[in-house]
Amino acid sequence: MPFSVLILGAGSATPTFNRHPSSQLLTYESDHFLIDCGEGTQFRLLDYKVRPGRLKGIFISHLHGDHYFGLIGLLSSLNLGGRTDDLLLFGPQGLDEVLTLQFKYSQTPLQFRIIFTQTNTTTSTLLYEHPCFTVFTIPLSHRIPCAGFLFQEKPHKRKLIKEKITDGIPFDYLRQLKNGEDIYDEGGNLLYCVAEYTLPAPPPRSYAYCSDTRYDEAIIPIIRGASLLYHEATFQNDLAHQASARFHATASEAATIAKKANVGKLLIGHFSSRYKEVDSFLTEAQAVFPNSHIAEEGTTFNILSVPSAGASLPPDT
Repeated sequence: MPFSVLILGAGSATPTFNRHPSSQLLTYESDHFLIDCGEGTQFRLLDYKVRPGRLKGIFISHLHGDHYFGLIGLLSSLNLGGRTDDLLLFGPQGLDEVLTLQFKYSQTPLQFRIIFTQTNTTTSTLLYEHPCFTVFTIPLSHRIPCAGFLFQEKPHKRKLIKEKITDGIPFDYLRQLKNGEDIYDEGGNLLYCVAEYTLPAPPPRSYAYCSDTRYDEAIIPIIRGASLLYHEATFQNDLAHQASARFHATASEAATIAKKANVGKLLIGHFSSRYKEVDSFLTEAQAVFPNSHIAEEGTTFNILSVPSAGASLPPDT
């Protein structure tokens, strides 16, 4: 199943000419989910030829404007576009109140239903269950209640070896083999061995999104072994004290979290507008965790099974 994330915005609170506020598009097969929705996100979707009407749900990490000021505009456009399908919305306490007031005073009756689920920003809990993956919250250390999101693929079934499968094997036996079960006859004799007729399933893939947070090792057990980790890196090491005081992280701190959590690949973003270029962020992160990358806007990062943490992954698009 295709599993990827498209970076729509990787800037921080103050806008710049070449970076947009936080927003990402996560795709699993044909289902689209928005992660954060900074100002102008709907224009980024149009830029990358993504139809907003195909969104199944939206995840908002916290109520600082650069992470949700684009939401009311996007919802209004969906309404004007004639959407009638339900929309899933996940976010912190108060988000529903903000939207209710916006729609009330703009006299905007919605033609579709928003199903709002409040996130738990203090404990990692199951937030959403998709047929193919689950989403857990990641409590983050920020100035206001904030939660990241762990998208964890459900385990795959084993793969049948086509050359081994004959017409004489009952369908129920094939199902049991894919579930990892050996087949025995009534006398307890082995008929079909899982190891002979199937191949191991690929490891489940996972994506951890950690938006605004200062360095906090409490998240490591939650994100341990993630295939792909996005972790904010608002500052560089020379401003580490300022980063902590403002509840943000540096590039090397993000890389340290990635290394200690044994993730496969790290993306860094949410760069402060004081930095005109971000190559130095990458240098700083790669000195700690070599498989670090810039969350470059317009780039789609494929979320792949990682046989061993830190293994090289194919190029992204």
